[in-house]
Amino acid sequence: MKNIVIFSGSSHPHLTDLICKQLDLVPGKCNLSKFSNQETNVELFESVREKDIFIVQSGCGHVNDNLIELLIMISACKITSAKRIVCVIPSFPYSRLPNSPYTKNGNTISRIPESEKSKLLNLTRKPEHGEPIKQKKNVSITNLGEIPASNDHSGTYKHWTCRAGNLVAKMIVEAGADNIITMDLHDPQFQGFFDIPVDNLSSQLLIAKYIKMNIPDYQQAVITSPDAGGAKRATALAELLKMTVALVHKDRVFHNDEMSLVGDVKDKVCIIIDDIIDTSSTITRAAQLLVNNGAKKIYAIITHAILSGDAIQKVNDSCIDELIVSNSIPQDEHVKACTKIKVFDIAPLFAETIRRIHNGESVSTQYKNSDIYME
Repeated sequence: MKNIVIFSGSSHPHLTDLICKQLDLVPGKCNLSKFSNQETNVELFESVREKDIFIVQSGCGHVNDNLIELLIMISACKITSAKRIVCVIPSFPYSRLPNSPYTKNGNTISRIPESEKSKLLNLTRKPEHGEPIKQKKNVSITNLGEIPASNDHSGTYKHWTCRAGNLVAKMIVEAGADNIITMDLHDPQFQGFFDIPVDNLSSQLLIAKYIKMNIPDYQQAVITSPDAGGAKRATALAELLKMTVALVHKDRVFHNDEMSLVGDVKDKVCIIIDDIIDTSSTITRAAQLLVNNGAKKIYAIITHAILSGDAIQKVNDSCIDELIVSNSIPQDEHVKACTKIKVFDIAPLFAETIRRIHNGESVSTQYKNSDIYME
């Protein structure tokens, strides 16, 4: 491969090394540091003129610092005459777009309750003809996040929450990126924020490979989605492996965040499939529900394992027997803290995608030849 340079951001240099090893390349030389005032400093020690530049930077660790570092690296390559700049972002930051915001205690803020709505209407309603004008009290509704969720959906107001995904996408494009490579976006519609090509890779074949090679009698197991949002992902994998499916349904509004199970898991091995594990509350609760319904062993396979806060302790204390995650985010510290965690490698998938983009080949057709991931 000629006229190509792969730079590594500071978020996940080990993944860059694995990708370069697959491609028989050496990572591009650069210096990433901080000034004394914590501003980001980027120095490139490779000529990028008329070359394809791939910058590997995952959305993890110090996310905001890593994002700024990525933007500066893109700009540095742009102004030094790079032919094409491709951002390789396995775990994309700020791409989680919730349907509804939540209060501090986890309740959904869907609409203002009728009692509060009537107060607002009384504050703004003009008195009718002949009606005495009442003195308005100093009523201040400044924190709608503290208003409890209501089961009455007859109103029209929905609490507005700032979503930064559109802003992040625009910053990356304006910095000079020509293409994005990522994997398992939490919301595929996030690609619509970009006006440059976005290759949203799927980890499905890698997960299928792990199941085939590491779970005995896997076809007798049950693929399980921990929430309704992941049902499509779980169903696609189950069809690929010719397995049955179960679904854990969580209703935050009407049943006080209770979980219910759809499907039969009694005396079965269950494989929970999801794209992100952060606080691990959903996964661990889903696993407990499966055990309560007779499941005999629980695997959980997750693409992006953020595992923030006390997530590791929750996994250790849970009934999950094995937690399998990808290395889209560095996992060394997590593996040391939790013996249940196993890691599968996504470097072959990204290396093959980089090779195809550099050579002008189709990216989607690589899924038809899954043998390249089975080595």
